[in-house]
Amino acid sequence: MKNGTRIALVVTGGLATLVAAGLVALGALALWGDAQKDSEGYLSTGTHRFEAGSRALATENLDMNLGDADWIAQTDDLGDVRISATPADGKPLFVGIARTSDVEDYLGGVPYTTVNDVDVSPFDADYTRHLGQRHPSSPEHAGIWAASSHGNGQQRIDWTIEDGDWSVVVMNADGSLGVDADVSAGAKVPFLDELGWSAIGSGSFALIMAIGLFVLVVRRSRTEAVTPAAAA
Repeated sequence: MKNGTRIALVVTGGLATLVAAGLVALGALALWGDAQKDSEGYLSTGTHRFEAGSRALATENLDMNLGDADWIAQTDDLGDVRISATPADGKPLFVGIARTSDVEDYLGGVPYTTVNDVDVSPFDADYTRHLGQRHPSSPEHAGIWAASSHGNGQQRIDWTIEDGDWSVVVMNADGSLGVDADVSAGAKVPFLDELGWSAIGSGSFALIMAIGLFVLVVRRSRTEAVTPAAAA
């Protein structure tokens, strides 16, 4: 076997091994995620405390640019999002999601807080405070929400993803100062089980190919080493 051919086989085997490792890792992650889903099929974040002394907490613009993947919004159990919020201070709570432009208009002149970034482990949130003096109208009657919930205790909204710019808002139901809530988010991610086993199967096949290439190189090298000795 020529050195060039041997090197090519070794390189190909090495790449196949890397691909196999990546696929197996992806499959294991998918299966782990599938095991973490709740009884309704949602894969959720942990519950974390968000608080601000202003009248509302809002996320930054969530850009849902589906493009050619807008079929997601019409597919059962795919693209469903759930947001749960529980008041930490016992006040009646409101949680809703609306177009970012509508949220900005609704909170214009209102002292509110934007959640800019979140680190999960350890949990830490970065906030931006927006100054204002206006008391917002009742969020319940704002008429801008694609999904909303309000009342005592835990509030939950289920929303099917739509194309566009969206923001989630959490505030006291009466719009008063001081928002303090434990919030979690989840999404329906079907096919994780199928994805996991398919990735592991593909990774195993790629690993078998890599082993075969390495064995071929070793056998050819041994044969080439034995042949000159036998001739001598």
